Amino acid sequence: MEYSLETALPVLASTPASLEALLGGLPEPWLRSTAGGDSWSPYAVVGHLVHGERTDWIPRAVSLLDHGEAQPWEPFDRLAQQHDDQSRPIAILLQQFAALRQENLNKLRSLDLGPQHWPLTGRHPEFGTVTLGQLLATWVVHDLSHMTQITRTMAGQYADQVGPWERYLPILNP
Repeated sequence: MEYSLETALPVLASTPASLEALLGGLPEPWLRSTAGGDSWSPYAVVGHLVHGERTDWIPRAVSLLDHGEAQPWEPFDRLAQQHDDQSRPIAILLQQFAALRQENLNKLRSLDLGPQHWPLTGRHPEFGTVTLGQLLATWVVHDLSHMTQITRTMAGQYADQVGPWERYLPILNP
């Protein structure tokens, strides 16, 4: 599928409600569980998404449109959520994410972008030259990737409890 705002916006717009439906009101063990090691809990993922809304997608798109490759982007701190208040209720994080996402989608719409803008380039601190189309497509896939991460982490909490059904549950054996 070719990238287009028509197909991207509904996914980006649905993420906050999807997260609210999945995580809103759940007990802490679901929200704070991880897959072990350095993996992230659903709570940490939402914190990461909040940080991304503040510092990644729209700020980088605007920088690309304003400066092209002349001004490299600031590195994105993928672990910034670890420095935030970890006692905030998930409801607050979900509300922050929803509000920031709405602001960013409004800003994206106001930029009046189309396919002629997708080849425009900016300078990513790690990847070098990237296009606006790649940045905006990545935003969609990033959302979907973290939704998968959350559901995989949550499903894994009952991996040892499902018995023989495990073979029919590919989420437990990717």
